[in-house]
Amino acid sequence: MPTMPNAPRALLTVVLAAVLGAAGGAAVVGVAGRGATTVTTIATPRPASVPAAANGALDAAQVYAGAKRSVAAISARTAQGQATGSGFVVSSAGLIVTNAHVVEGATAVTVKVGGGATLPATVVGRDESTDLALVKVRGASGQRFTPLPLGDSGSLQVGDAVYAIGSPFGLNSTLTSGVVSALDRTIGAPNGFTIDHVVQTDAPINPGNSGGPLLDDHGRAIGVNSQILNASGSSQTGNVGIGFAIPSNTVRTIVAQLETSGRVAHPWLGVQLAPTESGSGARIAGVASGGPAQQAGLRSGDTVTALDGRAVADASALAAAVAAHRVGDRVQVAVERGGARETIAVTLDAQPQQNQQTVN
Repeated sequence: MPTMPNAPRALLTVVLAAVLGAAGGAAVVGVAGRGATTVTTIATPRPASVPAAANGALDAAQVYAGAKRSVAAISARTAQGQATGSGFVVSSAGLIVTNAHVVEGATAVTVKVGGGATLPATVVGRDESTDLALVKVRGASGQRFTPLPLGDSGSLQVGDAVYAIGSPFGLNSTLTSGVVSALDRTIGAPNGFTIDHVVQTDAPINPGNSGGPLLDDHGRAIGVNSQILNASGSSQTGNVGIGFAIPSNTVRTIVAQLETSGRVAHPWLGVQLAPTESGSGARIAGVASGGPAQQAGLRSGDTVTALDGRAVADASALAAAVAAHRVGDRVQVAVERGGARETIAVTLDAQPQQNQQTVN
């Protein structure tokens, strides 16, 4: 079960689902005598087709109608029993993205895309460092699937409307809605590393929705729903209004690598990062034994101020800068140490499969 840094066992692996609203009505508010008010509700039938807003934004019903045929209910048989989750189509050939934890240890996988038949699928690859996986439908007899377009998670703003479709508690094709509650969150990955630039939302998330899409108001997937925050020590396993989705810009990169090779090689510096007292730069709070940083001479207590000549604003910025490189790249790390400044060359290694030392 994934956990958030410094909050052990606080996260439950689940996914978003949403409930489609009923027909609306109009409320007329009038002023009665002596300052009282009267409210009269006038029922208005919903038109069969609601035109999009001037900026092209869709309402909940339109988002659902456009995306539901691309969303999949996923069932994975494991040695421990049956795991269920959600996913969505990313290619017409039947490639489906989901969470890595949904198909962990799977000996057999089936998918039901939209309202179609239940079909067998194979796991193309998993990446625990981002909790993403790619599966491929088998036995579709030449059937072409409808991919869900990926949006730009980097363009999101807090307050943007979002929607999710998934299978909470096995209830297929369920819709929930909410807003972007925060951006650039960091959550724990299944292998003990951290996932950056995560989208936080208040759209309801419940067990069975892991791997489903978080959609913007143009019907584009801007995240893969992965976890919820749970009060420490609470027995509650459902939505509490704080959910997390892996951003679509991360999904786009990881899916491409999984499709090509079935695996992902993440560049690794081998340090644990912490904020600085000044709020500028990233302080090294720990160094992995035998990792790239230790081999190059970086130490706990060093403050990283730049990478390859580009200023590092904080720990998240350094993590993002490292992630933008490739395994084997040689980077120049500028640090402050004991009042002095120096630049140390570090050759990035491949991230281990499991984080045994809580470093990135």
